[in-house]
Amino acid sequence: MSVINDLINIESDSLDFGNYELATKTKKDGIEYKGDIYKIKTFNEITKLEKNGMFVYESVPGTAVHGFRSSEEDVSFIVEGTETSSITLELEPETDYKIHIDDIYVGKNKTNLGGKLSISVDLEPGREVKVDVRKAFD
Repeated sequence: MSVINDLINIESDSLDFGNYELATKTKKDGIEYKGDIYKIKTFNEITKLEKNGMFVYESVPGTAVHGFRSSEEDVSFIVEGTETSSITLELEPETDYKIHIDDIYVGKNKTNLGGKLSISVDLEPGREVKVDVRKAFD
């Protein structure tokens, strides 16, 4: 896979977004998907996705995300970048989530009062990493 040259692409059931190769911050706003309006800001230092003006995803440094899907119980995507990235997701506040990276369970984290969950993902050029964050029901 590769960076998203249009900054954000709508697939039938998912979103692709981000371009970590850009030297300057670039944004695209007003993208409609499933009744919601998305905004993307991306470049080599950060990638940020908003839905209806609310935070959804952020990575530092910037990344490219493929197959981004989210529901009440699960967020999944494939991410690529040039180096280890800190990824923050907006989820349900004060809730436990199980995190899988490349189908390997790496632990359970609890979101803060604002619903933010941060994870670190080891990235390197040419390598895609699958991330799945699921609400813990146990």
